[in-house]
Amino acid sequence: MYTGLQKSLPNYSTSILKTVIRKCASIALDNAENVIYPPILDLSYHSRLKRKHEKWHNKIKKLETVEEKLIGVNMPHYYGWKSLCLEEGKIPYNSLKHAQYITRTHVTNSNKLPDFYDSIITTEKLDALVQTITKHIENVIIFEYNHRLKKQEITEEIENIKEKLLNDAVTNALVFQINRIMLSALSSTTPHLLEAEVDFKPRIEAFWLAGDIQRPTLQRKAREGIERLKEYANDPINMPVQYVGSPILQLRHQFPLKEIVSPIYSTNPELSIPEFKFDPRVLTYKFSYKHATNIPGFWPGDPAEFGLLSYHNINNVFFNSEIKDEEAITVQAIFASYSWLLSQACYQGFSTFNDIIYPLVSQTILTNGQYWSFCVYQLNTTLLHWEYADNNPARNICWITEPMMLFDKIEDGKIQGFNEDVLKKLITFYINMPAARSNENMKPYLGESVKYVADITDPERRAWLETRFKHLMSNRPRHQLQPEIYHWQKIYMIDNDTRPVDKKRDPWQFGFSAAKRRLNQHQPAYVPRCLRENPKKKKIGRWAKTYYPNA
Repeated sequence: MYTGLQKSLPNYSTSILKTVIRKCASIALDNAENVIYPPILDLSYHSRLKRKHEKWHNKIKKLETVEEKLIGVNMPHYYGWKSLCLEEGKIPYNSLKHAQYITRTHVTNSNKLPDFYDSIITTEKLDALVQTITKHIENVIIFEYNHRLKKQEITEEIENIKEKLLNDAVTNALVFQINRIMLSALSSTTPHLLEAEVDFKPRIEAFWLAGDIQRPTLQRKAREGIERLKEYANDPINMPVQYVGSPILQLRHQFPLKEIVSPIYSTNPELSIPEFKFDPRVLTYKFSYKHATNIPGFWPGDPAEFGLLSYHNINNVFFNSEIKDEEAITVQAIFASYSWLLSQACYQGFSTFNDIIYPLVSQTILTNGQYWSFCVYQLNTTLLHWEYADNNPARNICWITEPMMLFDKIEDGKIQGFNEDVLKKLITFYINMPAARSNENMKPYLGESVKYVADITDPERRAWLETRFKHLMSNRPRHQLQPEIYHWQKIYMIDNDTRPVDKKRDPWQFGFSAAKRRLNQHQPAYVPRCLRENPKKKKIGRWAKTYYPNA
């Protein structure tokens, strides 16, 4: 260092420079014991990748508003994540182990609800309510199955589709009427039902990353062709999962339901979870590009932000005779419950990267009108990616009953074999009272004064974030399709260089990778000169401001 400085300075300053260096060296030696050195980082490939992910997760964690956190999850991919698409009602054969593994769910084998529901109400009060409600429920069933002319409302000509639509219409109408009767009969004794919000056919969507999944063959072969990644070709991947569903109806409240078991119990190693690390395409699942959306049936800022119960249609399970009924119902219950609770957790400031600090509980009812199955689900963790896939001690727990018949048949305008046990379980779901959790900070990762975009004082930034958030949640495709490599290009231009003279026209030929394009890599909106702050200057204010979160 001294030699370089000596050459760059005049001769008369050499003595001064020697004195300064000598003094600095002596000071450094005197304080050598108190020196704090930076940590020595592991520079291996996996450690660098882990630090990169943790840095991104912490950025999302520090964002103040719910909407900015959800936008931040979409920042790495302009065209969306290539996600495993899960649709409610479309359940492949033998997929229960897969559903449990990618949601980290333990399913109890008792085929009954938790013991907590036995102490909600006394037997005498429950029997009295059953006697009061039974006659109304029977009248609704007779009307919907025998007297209402639903066939006239179905205009489809294809017989199979017409039959399915007819079954769905009868099931939906029956659930609407039963919910009306329950709210009318129980609201006087359970005040929380008067405060509950009812959503008819809401939009439920959830996004998460499931880790430790077997790398697809094409990705593995691509890595084998890159020298620096060759030894990591068989590493497992984080698989993006996007669930889309729509229950018949759902009830929600401003307070969450009480936890069934303590979070400590969820770490019990006896709560087994089967492994399924294969590519889900082996179960006939499909992948497509989707923006990450988390929607629990309402927009952020609604005061009733916790679910009470939801009804789901299982006509698809009974309509497809190739599926094991009970197993398929369990799969549908797991995905519906986990997705609803995960999207609620995202509105509290958590995500698939930032774990929840308190459990959430949902009550799910699965029915086709005649068969009823009841499910209780407790969400204890949302960390399912990479190192947490197998090492996370917390487990989500699902209690589900076997399908029970509400009635056997209808003859001569009368119901034969009405099952009061189904009605008793339904009543206990409704009277399960939510409660405020005063000892916990429910939104620790949100801002103190700014929790939603609506709380932002800057009108321009608030409007921009609201518009961008709603556009992402709509999941509309881009106006320009994602660039792709056609099969003939792969064969004749990449695998075999047989067209060296062809002019380069496609983006991939110039090194552009559509998968690496970030959400904010686009030209901002053009501002006409008459609308700029300083119209006399041509280049200042030409492009509109963007307010993407720093994620």
